[in-house]
Amino acid sequence: MFRFENPIYLYALAIIPLLALIHYGMNLLRRRRLRTFGDPDLMKALMPDVSVWRPEVKFWLVATALAMMIVCLARPQYGTKIDTRKRKGIEVIMALDVSNSMLAEDVRPSRLDKSKMLISNLVDNMTDDKLGLIVYAGDAYVQLPITSDYVSAKMFLDNISPAMVSVQGTDIATAIDLATHSFTQQEGIGRAIFVITDGEDNEGGAVESAKEALKKGMRVYVLGVGSPAGSPIPIPGSSHFITDNSGNTVVSKLNEQMCREIAQAGGGAYIYVDNSSSAQAALSKYVDKLAKAELESTLFSEYDEHFRDFAWAALVLLILDVLLLARKNHLFRNVRLFRVKERQLMLVLLVMMTFTTASARKNDRDHIRVGNRLYRDSLHTKAQVSYQKAVELNSRNATAHYNLGNTLLMQGKPKDAMQSFETASKCQNSKIRASETYHNMGVILQSQQQFAEAIECYKNALRRNPNDDESRYNLALCQHQLKNQPKDDQQQNKDQQQNKDKKDDQQQQQQNKDQQQQQQQQQQEQQQQEQQQQNMSRENAEQLLKAAMQEERSTQDKVKRAQKQPQRRQLQKQW
Repeated sequence: MFRFENPIYLYALAIIPLLALIHYGMNLLRRRRLRTFGDPDLMKALMPDVSVWRPEVKFWLVATALAMMIVCLARPQYGTKIDTRKRKGIEVIMALDVSNSMLAEDVRPSRLDKSKMLISNLVDNMTDDKLGLIVYAGDAYVQLPITSDYVSAKMFLDNISPAMVSVQGTDIATAIDLATHSFTQQEGIGRAIFVITDGEDNEGGAVESAKEALKKGMRVYVLGVGSPAGSPIPIPGSSHFITDNSGNTVVSKLNEQMCREIAQAGGGAYIYVDNSSSAQAALSKYVDKLAKAELESTLFSEYDEHFRDFAWAALVLLILDVLLLARKNHLFRNVRLFRVKERQLMLVLLVMMTFTTASARKNDRDHIRVGNRLYRDSLHTKAQVSYQKAVELNSRNATAHYNLGNTLLMQGKPKDAMQSFETASKCQNSKIRASETYHNMGVILQSQQQFAEAIECYKNALRRNPNDDESRYNLALCQHQLKNQPKDDQQQNKDQQQNKDKKDDQQQQQQNKDQQQQQQQQQQEQQQQEQQQQNMSRENAEQLLKAAMQEERSTQDKVKRAQKQPQRRQLQKQW
């Protein structure tokens, strides 16, 4: 692939045809003046050393050399150059408590929303670091594997809610244990676990887990969200609050002492999160203090510079111009390399080549290059315009569609980004770029909880690049989330059942007519039963009552056993 780094200099090639017009205009003027002196054939015999084609060749040698120098200024680039760039950063795992108690509003807008804002601001300040995200309540799950894809991190962060974890409660120990196994295997890099919680640990063992994490070289920091005075927990979508088994309103209080104990055991620090911005500053300070080491080298392809080739060509042409005399050489007097028709044909070809080069305007690759610069400067709106121009010039350019999708994704437009990625996947593309395209499509679908479609995208990404570890990890995570996804189909089934119930009611209304006819028979039977009951003794009545009570107790026990489902553990609290 060929391109120019500074294509604006190519407009200077318009000087070449202008010089050619001036040159041929001067030749016509010279010939007219020669005709005033006498017959052209006679004048030609009087000037045997005058060459007709040598001045033309010298002119085009100089003109071509000038064109080569202009091309040098435009910096021609072609081919690919593999470069290795090393980055220095840290690895951070954010363990976010998503239990119902995080819905308390003693910290505005809520404990959970405040925590998400802290993580989002931290991601905005990251450059070469890696971030992972774990959500936990009564159990812990990896929401986002450790990665440097900050766009995916913020998308996953926006969709976090208490409904993600089916087992309620607060098990900090499980979250810390899961975080210790979520880092990469690279050595010599600073690692930290930031546990965000309201301090209500229902399971215990968090201090021991923090000590084990410290032994493995991972510091544990605790961010306590809430107030020690406590706050009731609102029920989403209603004006009521969560109550305990006794019907009393639950007041969730921040346990600062336990948070300090966990942080001290993990070799970290405790950060109190309130409505001010002090927690954000403290969080950034502790992140900056972590030891940064060289992360995995990043390989990227760049165009190689080849302006030297054109510079050498221009130098050779200028040397030939100096060595070539304007008059005829007596040694080659009888040698005629160019005839009149051949000279005219050569002139036409050179002019066409000059105009073709001079008409080189911004193509789709030029707009992509400009968009890449704007994207690096975080000017996503302007970058979008450049990528759209590239798409208009070449609708089959997969790179333009892919970069446009990334820009739209950064602007918070996942639907439009999805369309660009789908178009890029249909265009001819390299395996690596196609893998990245399907990976981003999977991230969008996974953030929208469309796990089945996301799994297919991750599989397509791995088919094109089996070494894509992030797609492989996201595929496993997505499969796990699909199993634990709340079954929306159950609601549809309930609606269907309600419709069936309505139909059954209609059928029952029709059957009521038949039942009315049977009521007379039932009344007669009731009268007979009343007579029997009057004749029944008290002892028989007591025996029947005892038998009925035993049957009710047995049925209640069966119902309780059926309602009990096997869980990993039983929690006393559900907030």
